[in-house]
Amino acid sequence: MAGLPQLFEEDIRQLDAVLREFLERTEATTAVLVDQGGFLITHQGDGRRFDLTTLGALASGAFMATQTLAQLLHEDTFESVYQAGQEHSLFITHVNEQCLLAVVFRAQVGVGVVKYFVGPARERIARQLELAHLRDPSVTLDLSVLNVADTSNVFKRRA
Repeated sequence: MAGLPQLFEEDIRQLDAVLREFLERTEATTAVLVDQGGFLITHQGDGRRFDLTTLGALASGAFMATQTLAQLLHEDTFESVYQAGQEHSLFITHVNEQCLLAVVFRAQVGVGVVKYFVGPARERIARQLELAHLRDPSVTLDLSVLNVADTSNVFKRRA
């Protein structure tokens, strides 16, 4: 799959349901699904407390920097990035070749809880993205080249 598949409302509903369930199980604050370039796909949780656009972009950059470190250490990849803070912590993991999941959680919540539940959530997200891809494999999106001034090629009325 070479790009983000075209996502319909139902896809986003399914992704949001996975993120909501993940937040309930982990007591995390916010879960943000971004493409590899850091562009926001969807999120759940308390999105008002954080600048999610910037969070997504920086999370992607941090993850990509970590992948370069992995190569320097002769590793194929590092699966995740964990940043521990005084009040909040951040866990970033890959979902598939196109997406990352960034999770903000209170520092009092152990990272082990987040790691434990992130695997099944990642699998369900990847499965939904694969279903979207299989619907029409010829249609992919690269959000980094999206012209927000003219979205006529992206947003169209259903027939």
